[in-house]
Amino acid sequence: MAKPRIAFDLNDIVEMKKVHPCGENRWKVIRMGADIRIKCLGCGHSVMMPRAEFQKKIKKVLEHGADENQKNADESSFL
Repeated sequence: MAKPRIAFDLNDIVEMKKVHPCGENRWKVIRMGADIRIKCLGCGHSVMMPRAEFQKKIKKVLEHGADENQKNADESSFL
């Protein structure tokens, strides 16, 4: 039976199966496409990997991040 895909989006904070050498296990999704780029929230190191590999290595989504464009639109509506 295939493992179910975990839904994630840009700016989400995710937990990976393995801890980063700096000791942190929280990563921010900073690029999505055929490849996924994630940034360590401990040391700032970024890693790019194919989407299929990312799906194997992700454990869970900790926080859903707001899209930057949506955030900017929300802020400008108050002006």
